[in-house]
Amino acid sequence: MAEQIWIGLILITALVLFVVDRWRYDFVAMGALFAATIVGLIPREEVFAGFGNAAVITVAAVLVLSHALWRSGVVDMMASSVKQMGDQVWLQMIVLTGLTTFVSAFISNTGAMAIMIPVALQLSRNGAGHASLMLMPMAFGSLLGGTITMIGTPPNIIISDIRASHGAEPFSIFDFTPVGIVVALAGLLMMWITARWLVPRSKSRDTSSSPYDVSAYLTELYLPEGASLVGHTLFEFESKIKENFAVVAIKRGKQTLSAPPRYQRLRAEDVVIVEADAETLQQILDVTKFELNAEQKLDTRFLVSDEIKVIEGIVGHDSRLIGRSAADLRLRHRFGVNVLAVAREGQPLKPSLSDVRFKPGDVLLLQGDAEVLNDVFNRFGCLPLAQRGLRLGKKRQLLLPLGIFTGAILASALGLLSVPVAFSMAAGLMVLAKVIPIRELYEHIEWPIIVLLAATIPLGGALERSGAADTLAGAALWVSQGAPGVVAISLLLTVTMLLSNIINNAAAAVLMAPIGISMANSLEASHDPFLMAVALGAALPFLTPIGHQSNILVMGPGGYRFADYWRLGLPLSIVVGIVAVIMISVTWPMHG
Repeated sequence: MAEQIWIGLILITALVLFVVDRWRYDFVAMGALFAATIVGLIPREEVFAGFGNAAVITVAAVLVLSHALWRSGVVDMMASSVKQMGDQVWLQMIVLTGLTTFVSAFISNTGAMAIMIPVALQLSRNGAGHASLMLMPMAFGSLLGGTITMIGTPPNIIISDIRASHGAEPFSIFDFTPVGIVVALAGLLMMWITARWLVPRSKSRDTSSSPYDVSAYLTELYLPEGASLVGHTLFEFESKIKENFAVVAIKRGKQTLSAPPRYQRLRAEDVVIVEADAETLQQILDVTKFELNAEQKLDTRFLVSDEIKVIEGIVGHDSRLIGRSAADLRLRHRFGVNVLAVAREGQPLKPSLSDVRFKPGDVLLLQGDAEVLNDVFNRFGCLPLAQRGLRLGKKRQLLLPLGIFTGAILASALGLLSVPVAFSMAAGLMVLAKVIPIRELYEHIEWPIIVLLAATIPLGGALERSGAADTLAGAALWVSQGAPGVVAISLLLTVTMLLSNIINNAAAAVLMAPIGISMANSLEASHDPFLMAVALGAALPFLTPIGHQSNILVMGPGGYRFADYWRLGLPLSIVVGIVAVIMISVTWPMHG
């Protein structure tokens, strides 16, 4: 009994920390792992066994393959065809959500969204309609697509491995398809019919508008002859001002220098264009003796040049920007990049960015050298919202990665190789074939997810060994006492789905699977329908933006608030839950 109390306290503490989100989930999971080890719930030789688990290796390999397919332009080619579907918003929403769902069955959900979000925004800016109408259904479609195959989402991979650890063969790559594809189709149909009324419309993404008006904070400052700053660098100018502002351009005669470097020296009669609020502007005028050169608002024509670009980007769920500000990161000093504006939930934040701490889903407007901006996005874990140029290249660049990926699927489906071996070999072949450079092999593995899985797998074992899983399963069965077995499956699916909305879905699968197995043992039933219920419940968090990375990514561009996800997510959860229970009962009977 003492072991059950200890594991209960550790897991409840971990769940609270997951929800509070003060520390990253992989750090919390490792803390829970060490706590369970200290109190004797996990044998010393098994503490780091999760890092060698087949499910962890498979997830890493699938992430590498997803990046290879993204890099080769295979999915870009499909996304570009959406432009041929006409200007009807409803039709474009159907095509975008359907394509995102299909792609997400084979590559990571976030990889699919990284490709499809810029397409949706470009269609919206071309006058096709509100991007907000399409982005939330696309995010939910990516989650639905993950249920179709074993490699579509980490919970499926985990459940397959847990099945193998209990004496059965692991699920094959298409064992999830009969249930997953019907659930995905039911979810898509429901969204296509009801999205017009249930998805909130955000004015921030109407036709060609932006969630922020940069021009409202742009001012021309004239540097007269004899001024003390003549001959000084921009760094020296900026150092005189306590508040945060951005020098976005210098007009020198007929020449315009966009995003000038900090070592650029000022000359007499230069016109310096700054982005600053009224208070900061007054401080600049008082301290430096610049003169106002224009009273009217400026447009943004001088923000870009052949080399300098202005690009929007989303702060990703595991971005290094989270919790830090532009001043902390010294983006201008280190990279020559200006942060022109920040929008959160579709609304602009104050123009002074010195105190703004970035959050997942924030939309940033950055100005700088195009190549440097690309490096900054990659370095700090941001998703650019400008549509990427298609990477079609040679025919071999499309066919080869598709051939390698298809070969891995066939080898695992026919039983020639296990899934971890087949996909690990395919990842290696992508490098040997130069589809991805070897330096990028590990860059696009989501290491926090890998550490989370490796830490929670031993915790799941401790939950089972301590008897806590049996106790929780008994409580669930007591609630559904006297009811058909399908009610127990429904209860397990519902609890898992709710849990996955507040913690990482991989962790939800690891923690709920032992409970599902104990429920099956108590009913003397097959493990399979209960494991399938856990897999589906963990993969479909529709109620909150924090439930999955895809939900976070669309929050800023769509202008959604936290509560907006319930409007479509709750009825969608009910529909797919009912369909899932029916399909699980038909496809995976409890007895036999």
